[in-house]
This record gives sequence, structure tokens and C-alpha cells, in this order.
Amino acid sequence: MAMDSSQQGATAIPLWQDQPPSELPEDSTENLPESSPTRIEDDGREEDVKENEDLYKRMVSEAQAINIDIAAAIGLSLKASHDLLSAQAGGKECLGFTREDQKNYLRTKRQRSLKFGESGALLGYFRNQAAQNPYFYYAVQLDKEDMITNIFWADHEMITDYALFGDAISFDTTFRTNKEYRPFALFAGFNHFRMTCIFGAALLYDETAESFEWLIKTFLHAMSGKKPITIFTDQDAAMAKAIKSVLPDVSHGLCTFHLNQNALKHLGHLFNAESDFGKELNACIFGYEEPDELKKAWETLVQKYNLKDNTWTAKTWEIKEKWAHVYMKWSFTTGMRSTQLSESLNAKLKKCLKSDLNIVQFFTQWDTIVLEKRYEESKAIFNSREKFQRTKLKESPILIQVSQVYSPPLFDLFHNEVDASLRCGVKPCLEFGGQFNFFISKYREKVKYVVKGSVETDEFGETICRDICCSCRKFESFGILCCHALSGLHRMGVFEIPERYLLGRWRLDAKDCELEKEKTRVDENDPKLQKAARFRIICPKMVKLATRSCEVQEAYEFVEETLEYMCAKVADILLGAEDEGCTDAESEELEKVDPQFARVKGLKKKNGLNIKGTRRLKPWHERGRKRKKVASQSTTRLSEHIDHAATTTIVHSSSLKQPPDVYIPQMVSYEDGSQSIASSSQASHNPQTLKVCLNCVNSLNVSLFFCK
Repeated sequence: MAMDSSQQGATAIPLWQDQPPSELPEDSTENLPESSPTRIEDDGREEDVKENEDLYKRMVSEAQAINIDIAAAIGLSLKASHDLLSAQAGGKECLGFTREDQKNYLRTKRQRSLKFGESGALLGYFRNQAAQNPYFYYAVQLDKEDMITNIFWADHEMITDYALFGDAISFDTTFRTNKEYRPFALFAGFNHFRMTCIFGAALLYDETAESFEWLIKTFLHAMSGKKPITIFTDQDAAMAKAIKSVLPDVSHGLCTFHLNQNALKHLGHLFNAESDFGKELNACIFGYEEPDELKKAWETLVQKYNLKDNTWTAKTWEIKEKWAHVYMKWSFTTGMRSTQLSESLNAKLKKCLKSDLNIVQFFTQWDTIVLEKRYEESKAIFNSREKFQRTKLKESPILIQVSQVYSPPLFDLFHNEVDASLRCGVKPCLEFGGQFNFFISKYREKVKYVVKGSVETDEFGETICRDICCSCRKFESFGILCCHALSGLHRMGVFEIPERYLLGRWRLDAKDCELEKEKTRVDENDPKLQKAARFRIICPKMVKLATRSCEVQEAYEFVEETLEYMCAKVADILLGAEDEGCTDAESEELEKVDPQFARVKGLKKKNGLNIKGTRRLKPWHERGRKRKKVASQSTTRLSEHIDHAATTTIVHSSSLKQPPDVYIPQMVSYEDGSQSIASSSQASHNPQTLKVCLNCVNSLNVSLFFCK
């Protein structure tokens, strides 16, 4: 077989080596060594056996192994990664190993990674993370049998992000992300671009109040005791109990999405086209500004739909402080009103974190997801510094000022407030000695807001604002001035916003200005970044060298000889580094990281858990959303099976005497000779004939729907 220059140094493998004996060419024995022994097959034919099997054994080279590891780390399927490697080698026949060999290699590597058990692999991951960055934090909880139950971890960037943006967080759990079906808990929030920011993660044994209490305490310990202002969860009773116990002074908000889902679950009969129950419920959640208005609207809702004796309605009203806008506007929420921030991230996680991943694969995929989120943030920062903000009002002094401070998403939100201020009417109530008090309402809206503040004149004769506040409390809850406050400033002749009303967490340089303000210095000598920088410098040079040296035989031989010397030299350097004590035995390192792990017996597993086929239990309103199966056949395909001369088709359905709730398999038959297509193999009931015009089917080019 002819070989290209890239395969000259490799051992040739006959193409017929993996074929069964019956398919071997008749002259195949001519190319084998003379001393090769023979063995008798069942069919009486002699087959030559290789004396030195290592020469013909399929091998995965070190370079190929690195590419396989990279493909597995980024989540490529086995087929996709094998096709990629085959394309790089010039075809599957030139690759040197099969897909099964690649699968065996990955399985062997996974087995080796678990040679200390799952607990040892977990410690190995934490040890490597802590060695690369000393700010990495992790904690585990053991039960009485020294089995690991709960696990929490957060790297240095998560801790830094929480210090800057941890004023409002979302806490939620999800399932089906790992082999043991442990609940995966996530702490997340908004960064200065209103993008998802991860603060910490955990794998829990269960969702009890005790597990949540341990997790929240550990989270606070990792964040140096800093508590959030507001935390959002779903309506889980165990979460609520843990938050009340550990964070009694933190505002606890409920996810409005889950609130609507629970209303649909308990009061589904009220959600129909003729009822306005859903609109009135959301008006109670978002629409009222005063507690008396909310109370009156809720009583009207209960009376109108006869919900006075409904248990869920009564319990929901008891915790109104956790979901009603009237009360939530007194807490700083950054505009967050649900756990959809975590839910959207969970959807991303479930695409990468499959339910059959072991502990090593789980953390490998998790690191990939975290790096992807941080890349998106870096990309947003780069784009914001390369592009100007889009300003519709080119001559507005306030917009010009804010465009140089806020990040693009926040600038767009503030621009909307400036636009809304143009349709606000101002009614003066008090204007004396720099103090002002206005009643402001939007055009054609009855709700009036009270804006209070004070102004003064500076040394240049310009009017500046000292303080301002609005009864809508948008600045106190979101962090930007509302349209009512901007109307009041415009009425008083103020054209610049004071610096203290431009929150640092929304600034384009949020991380830089906060670090300067706190005079904090962070050591960025990250070994992982240094390795990445070295690889980024060397790899393009080596690829270019390999490409050019293959053009001439003399250059190829020179590079090959030099590379052999370089590989031997690098091996000696690495061996010398190990002898100097840079790396110790893995078992010793495991004990040095944390004394607790010296007595760990493993990860605690749930008894009686049927992992295969385990799915979340769905309520009735979700079970009713099943999609109908469509058997799409075009008119041309139908014409192959149906006689165009026929004018009718017979559809057999179940007898009308059957009860309507019982599912009866149906059979669809087309009158074309004796052909019939069964939609169920169990169709045994007496059919009733229904005639349908075939001309209508052919003219409309419709599809046949098979359903219950």
C-alpha cells in the first residue's frame, strides 16, 4: 500500500489484518515472515500467525491520545471525535486504530482515574485546583459512617464575583446531571452586564433542610461571611426553613414563575380562555404600589372565583411579603424576580452534564461550562470597549454622561427610562429653598408617584442635585434612577446625575473600580494561565515547522532527528523536577490536602434508586402537553402506495360502544388491493368505517396524523 510522507515512520498494517479468515486474500501468506507459525481453522484452512504481534498491534499514539482527551473534554461524541481524527490522518485506513480502540482507551483512562475510588478522584480534582490557585475553596460533609454526603466548591473567580455582585442571588437545584442523580445546587446572580454569574456549586445527597443549612453555612464561610441582601428560591419548604434559620435578616423572595406554575397546578380549572384569573393574579404580583390596594385586589380575586376555602390560596397570601411587588420593592433585587437565572443555566448544564457521568467526567464538563460563561463575559467586555453606545438623543447631557459609565445593557435600560420621562407630567407640590416635592404620573395613567429631593448651586452657577428619591423605589431595588426622578431633575434644571446614583456594580469598569476602592491586591500568577500562554506560543511554531519540513526529505529528516533529541531532553527535565520533590506520590498528596479524607470511605449512595429510567414527576398540566406524532408523507410518496383512481379511503376506528376514556388501538387501511397500514399491532376491536376523499388529500398535500 502506498503511503504519504506523514506515514513513513509508522509501521504498516495490512488492510486484511482485521478481516475474518474467510475473507483473507488467497496470496496473503506471501507477505508474512517465513518463520511465522500457523494454526488450523475450523474450515481446515491454515492461517499464518504473527510471531511478533507488537509490530502489527493497533496503537493509539501519544499525540492522538492528547487529541482524544481534548475531544472528550469539550463534549464531542465518540463518532465525531473519531471522524475528526480520521480526517486529520487522511482517512480511517491511515489512522491506525478503530473506533472501538478509541472507546477502549477512554474507558481505560476513566478506570485509571478512579483507581483511588470516587472519593479519591474527587480529592484529586480538588487537590489539582488548589495547587493551581490557592484561593480555590471546597468542603465536604461526612455522615456517621465517614461517607461523603454533600460537596461544595468555588474557585477564586467565583469568590471575587460574589464580592462584587453578590447583593442579590438565585439559589436553585436541578437533577439528572450526574451518574448518582445527586441534586446539583447552584448559586448565581447578575454581573455588571446582566449576564449569568456563578458564585458557587454543590452536589447534595438529598434536599432536606439539614443539607441546605450546611450548604448555606459553607457558602457564607467561603465568601468570608458576606451575606446577600436578597436571595430568590422556589417554593421549597426545606429551602425556606434553612434560609430562615441561617439567614434570618436576609430578604427571601419567591420565584414568580414557580408561583404561577403552582397556581396552574392547584387552580388549573380557572386558567381558561373565558377567565381572567391569570391576569388578575399577575396584577397582584406586579401591579400594585400600596399594601391597601393589594389587599383589596386579593380579596376581590378570592371572592370572585370562590376561593375562600382554598388551602393553597390562603397559604400563598400568608407569605405575600415574598412575592408581591408592594413588599419586594423595599429590597435590592437588581431586577431579579425569579430563579429563571438559574433555570436558564440549568438548561445549559443539562445539555452537557448527562445522567451517566461519573464524578471525574462531571467535573471535567463543569469546568468547560464555567470557562464558556467567562469567555462570553470577556467577549462582552471587549465589544463594549470597541463600540460606542447607541444614543438616540444626541444632545442629552445625562445620556452623554451615562454612556461613558454604564455597561451597554444597563445603558439601554437607562435610555428607556429617559425616553419614558418625556411622557411624564409634573405637578409641583413644594418648591422652596432648594427643596422640592413633585407628584409625577405618566401620560394617560392614573398612578401618581411622589418625587422628593434637594438641589443647590455650585461655584460655577450650575444647579446640581444633592439627593433625590421616588416612591416607586426603582433606584433602591434596581440600582438606576427611574423616569419619575429624571423628570423631577429636568424640572429643577439638573443636567448631570450625582456619582452616588451611578452604582459601581453596573459600571463598565465594575471590577477595576471596586478593587481600587477597597485597595485590594490579587495575585494573578495562575499556573494554569502560564501553561496556556506557553502552549499558545509554542503550538503555532511547531505546526508551521511540521508543515514546511514535510515538503523536502532533507528538512523532514533534520526535524525528525532534532525532535527526538528535544523529546529526550524534555523528559529528563521533567524527571529532574520530580526528583526535586515537585510532585509526590498521589496517595500521599491525597492525605496532605485534607485530614478528613484520610478516613473517608467513599461517596454515600442512595439505596433502591432506579437510575435508569428515572424521570421527574410531572403535574397534570404538563402531562397534557404531549406533542402529536406526525407521519409526514408528501403527495408524491402517497401516490406510490395509493391508487389515484380510488375515490375513498377507509379509516377504521373503535366502536362507539367503548367508553371514551379507554384507549383503543386504531388501524388505518388504504383501499389499494389488499394493502393495509396498521397504526397498532393490537388492533382487534370492531372497526367503524369513516370515508375521506382522497382528492382532498392529494390537492392539499397534507400529512397524516396518528394519535389516540
